[in-house]
Amino acid sequence: MNNFCFQNPTKLIMGKGMIAQLSKEIPADKKVMITFGGGSVKKNGVYEQVKEALKNHNTVEFWGIEPNPAIETLREAIALGKAEKVDFLLAVGGGSVIDGTKLISAGLLYDGDAWDLVKKGKADKTLPLGTVLTIPATGSEMNDGAVISCKETKEKYAFFSNFPKFSILDPEVTFSLPDYQIACGIADTFVHVMEQYLTKTGESRLMDRWAESILQTLVEIAPKIKENKQDYQNMADFMMCATMALNGFIALGVSQDWATHMIGHEVTALTGLTHGHTLAIILPGTMDVLRQQKSEKIMQVGARVFGVSSGTHDFRINETIRKTREFFNSLGLTTSLSENNIGREVIDEIERRFNERDVHFGEDGLVTGTVAKEILNKVY
Repeated sequence: MNNFCFQNPTKLIMGKGMIAQLSKEIPADKKVMITFGGGSVKKNGVYEQVKEALKNHNTVEFWGIEPNPAIETLREAIALGKAEKVDFLLAVGGGSVIDGTKLISAGLLYDGDAWDLVKKGKADKTLPLGTVLTIPATGSEMNDGAVISCKETKEKYAFFSNFPKFSILDPEVTFSLPDYQIACGIADTFVHVMEQYLTKTGESRLMDRWAESILQTLVEIAPKIKENKQDYQNMADFMMCATMALNGFIALGVSQDWATHMIGHEVTALTGLTHGHTLAIILPGTMDVLRQQKSEKIMQVGARVFGVSSGTHDFRINETIRKTREFFNSLGLTTSLSENNIGREVIDEIERRFNERDVHFGEDGLVTGTVAKEILNKVY
């Protein structure tokens, strides 16, 4: 196990009806800017619950944070927040709304253009932020990371600020989610775990088994959720899987990869394909191209998650990759670029961008522009 320091200050508030706790979690003297996405919260009752809980607070609303939150939109929110002199932020939505609000929380205390902070990759000075999660997927409700896009340049970068003060998770708010959003959320969660797990063997038995427990749970509940997405217990498990997959809990002292995500960010930036879907396409390619370096862990996940425990070395690796792809297909997701009308010019552009930036992604720094192209060609 490698050396590490771990602290997660986010207070998790889980369960039916817990949105009402907002009145207790946000100080009464704060002026709150509530951020939203496209308006689905007005159809599923979340908006009414939030407004009722904050009826005695001074609030201002900002609407329209899109999937893959764009700096162009977030600049408008920052301008509103400065004009209104807000001093607390509440993100109500999925990972994109929460990610965007993390940048807003930094931009409100920054005199320059918030895109500077994104390019820098981090900000230390932020306003306090809370969240009401409506779409399980990114884990942004319990970590300090965000991913911000620029429409003008078709770029997408990771950005780190501070953790939410609290996050409220009510499984009932997920009951009305579209099937595709649920599928992408499960895929995103699954790959988050794999980025921290599918690396080196022998670093931590405990981290391995914590990670495997999330993967096993996702594989078990996915068909049940597909059959009935209004099952409270299954959706509660899904929400917790997504949160625990990326709050630092399974990453203590172990190597991490993230090459699949870095490639996926570029695919989304260039084509608009939903982030979780890009990961479902790319992960099997990453496993295939890096099968030699990851062989022991691929066989371990095969045995412990997918029940692939016999056969030759090559058979077990091939079968585990096949079952991984089969799992994503079972969610209703396609697993090739061509099925989504993504041409080879996108592959060439990603290779060019990676080479221009001289990137070396992955736990061993092996994923360069050339290797990324090989991965993408595998899943074309």
